[in-house]
Amino acid sequence: MGKLSTHVLDITVGKPGVGVQVELYAVNAGEKILLKTETTNNDGRCNAPLLEGDSLKPGLYELVFAAGDYFDKQGVDLPSPKFIDRVTLAFGVADASQNYHVPLVVSPWAYSTYRGS
Repeated sequence: MGKLSTHVLDITVGKPGVGVQVELYAVNAGEKILLKTETTNNDGRCNAPLLEGDSLKPGLYELVFAAGDYFDKQGVDLPSPKFIDRVTLAFGVADASQNYHVPLVVSPWAYSTYRGS
């Protein structure tokens, strides 16, 4: 049985992004349905998989990270409006029996992701 997980890495300091709010949405026919809201722990991860087992289904999803709020809490001097604020990662799950790890690597000026396991 597969699972969906995430973590946040703050590349400005090379450390986990602690206290980042993460929202998980299912996307169906253009409609976004909020499934879960979590906050990253001291390791930059959520305490449990976002979805696992029967709750992970094939389909389209979005993870939305409150990166701008995180950098505000870190005392980073940011312009208004922020260049990077809410980061949305849209992705698909083709095989729900596999693990999907969708991390965010972020700074106030750039971000990236990849599919991990």
